[in-house]
Amino acid sequence: MTPREAFGRLLRRHGPQHWWPARTRFEIVVGALLMAQTSWARVEESIRNLRRAGLLRLEDLAAADLPRLRRLVRPAGLHRAKPRRLREACRRIRAAGGLDAFLAGDPGAARRRLLRLEGVGEESADSILLYVASRPVFVVDAYTRRLGERLGWFRGGTYAEVQRWFRERLPADARLFNEFHALIVAHGKRHCRPRPRCPGCPLLDSCPHGQTQVYPARDSSKGR
Repeated sequence: MTPREAFGRLLRRHGPQHWWPARTRFEIVVGALLMAQTSWARVEESIRNLRRAGLLRLEDLAAADLPRLRRLVRPAGLHRAKPRRLREACRRIRAAGGLDAFLAGDPGAARRRLLRLEGVGEESADSILLYVASRPVFVVDAYTRRLGERLGWFRGGTYAEVQRWFRERLPADARLFNEFHALIVAHGKRHCRPRPRCPGCPLLDSCPHGQTQVYPARDSSKGR
């Protein structure tokens, strides 16, 4: 099964996802900065706290009182590091002239600027580039790796290697990358979980891992 075939099946099953779930582009940035080592539900709770406090703007977060910020984003974990990183990132983005200016220009240069922000890794940087700046970069996360390895597309590999695998097989289209990644996440939550729920999966007939889960006797008979 090719990635395009998988995309079509996932889209028919799950429907358009309209990702990232946020009200503004800046809110996406905040979510990406808070996402490390926690669940999206906890990030959403922190974002709601910031919104209720009237701090969900670049200028306000850049000038926020750190103890107050710690209280508001505590649900996202790392309660000492994340507030400091969030405020410092906002200050650097503000110093660059705002979000559009910070993400402007060559995508590689924008990615390097993001990676220089403390606590921002490749997945967070690429999420911001894709969902905020509409740059055609494929986001690699745990859902992406799990699905790709179970389908036999790749096995292991660095972040860059997995990303390149998709880039070599798909057109450089930000809307396609956006929807495909969102569909992979949706599918990972419903079917392709750490302990997979293979029955009813729209990719099952082309998934070697799923076949061994649903038809274990058939798989074991091959070795006889």
